[in-house]
Amino acid sequence: EAGSFVRRQFAGRPVLLVRGEDGVARAFYNVCRHRGAELVGEDAGCRRRFSCPYHAWTWDSAGNFLAAPHMKSGFPGLDKEEFGLHALPCEEYAGWIWLSLNEAEPLDIEAHLGDLNRDIVALDAGSHVVFESTTEDIAANWKILVEGGIEAYHFRVAHRETIADLFLDNLSSYRCFGPHIRSVLPRSNLPELSEKPAEEWDIGAYANVLYTLFPGPQFLVQEDHFVWIQGTPLAADRTRLRLATVIPRDQMTPERESYWRKNHALTMYTLKEDFELGEGIQRGLASGANTHLNFGRFEGALEKFNRTVAAALG
Repeated sequence: EAGSFVRRQFAGRPVLLVRGEDGVARAFYNVCRHRGAELVGEDAGCRRRFSCPYHAWTWDSAGNFLAAPHMKSGFPGLDKEEFGLHALPCEEYAGWIWLSLNEAEPLDIEAHLGDLNRDIVALDAGSHVVFESTTEDIAANWKILVEGGIEAYHFRVAHRETIADLFLDNLSSYRCFGPHIRSVLPRSNLPELSEKPAEEWDIGAYANVLYTLFPGPQFLVQEDHFVWIQGTPLAADRTRLRLATVIPRDQMTPERESYWRKNHALTMYTLKEDFELGEGIQRGLASGANTHLNFGRFEGALEKFNRTVAAALG
């Protein structure tokens, strides 16, 4: 609704996402234009006006500067148009709000997604809602956490008490779309397809699909919902990870609540197994015991991901 907002951190920078009274989603730095105080402290909410808690300089939901106490006497001649909130490139597309910290280039979502665009549009995120989300601070680099999701070599060992039996052993295929990766994780019932005609095949019933969009979000698509994984680097050895179970809007019913809650709990329980391993890897890196790590032939997605990271840094 108009005035709804969400506060986030991107690359260590405070950002405010706001839906204006005109219905348009916008992104601003969450920074007062007077003395640089954090403008909004709440994680989310709904307001028509944003007033700084330091000196009460005030803006509307479109980022326009409105007023300040004693403005005429203290700031004579101040041009309100020059003191709008610092806006960032922002666009609503395929049910998501996209933003960029690169103000020098226009935001082109279709070009960014490339040949993966059709898949992201097909998620139909606009018809879904967040059922439940959990945020964890993990003592590991963000790249370690990404790597844990793009191979299935560890399933039989790390997840032997949770999801190992749901998937075929060490079987994960992937395809790169520019810097992005689509991974397919076949379930243990996949061999049944050999007895069915191709027109009856349904990937949702026989595999999970993981989309890793560089450099940030991942979407783990399951048969009847998907999990939105959002990692925010806090330091070289710390990541804030938000995991949300996203379900079709028409499935948000009291009758289905227990089912979705169990799904979210299983996701969290399973991924925490990965998080604990990631924290151990981070401690191992700090020890200096290894000068490099090794990828097997069935860990090709990790090699591609690291090359993408290296190219971006270069």
